[in-house]
Amino acid sequence: MHYEVEVKYPIENFEALRKIILERGARYKKTIEQEDLYFAHPLRDFSETDEAFRIRRVGSKNMVTYKGPLVDQETKTRQEIEVQLADGPETLAGFEEVLKQLSFQPVHRVCKSRNIFILNEAEREFEIVLDHVRELGDYAEIESQAEESQVDEVREQILELAKSLSLGPQVERRSYLRLLLDKKNANT
Repeated sequence: MHYEVEVKYPIENFEALRKIILERGARYKKTIEQEDLYFAHPLRDFSETDEAFRIRRVGSKNMVTYKGPLVDQETKTRQEIEVQLADGPETLAGFEEVLKQLSFQPVHRVCKSRNIFILNEAEREFEIVLDHVRELGDYAEIESQAEESQVDEVREQILELAKSLSLGPQVERRSYLRLLLDKKNANT
């Protein structure tokens, strides 16, 4: 089984962290704009099961993603299944309509600008992203992929890397969706 091992932290100084990441030896890959539309399942509450289901748009590219429940108390490690859809706004609108016809309900849209860096260290590739999330602020994420037997080792490597980048002290385990919904509920 394939897992995404990830940590996320709120950040105060976007540019200072960018400089530290580059000095560490990471290479800048690209900046992308992502728009995620999350859906509620018709028969179970994803907020209780800690799952997520979304359609993501990056430019004209579309994909659907299922994220399973978190598997530990320290990080955002979970099974992730992502499937590419055909490109273009028609596919996006059509797939969204299929989900609605199957009683999946749109929950919230999450829009972010994502700066992607790649760091190869300890014989592993780490993706470090600096996100600016609309209506929320700036965050750093570090992630790597792992098979089930590697999850503990990769989690420790990621936590050490985060510490060396002066991230923390507390990992933000909530998704951007949950953070936005919590903020919305606090303001009502």
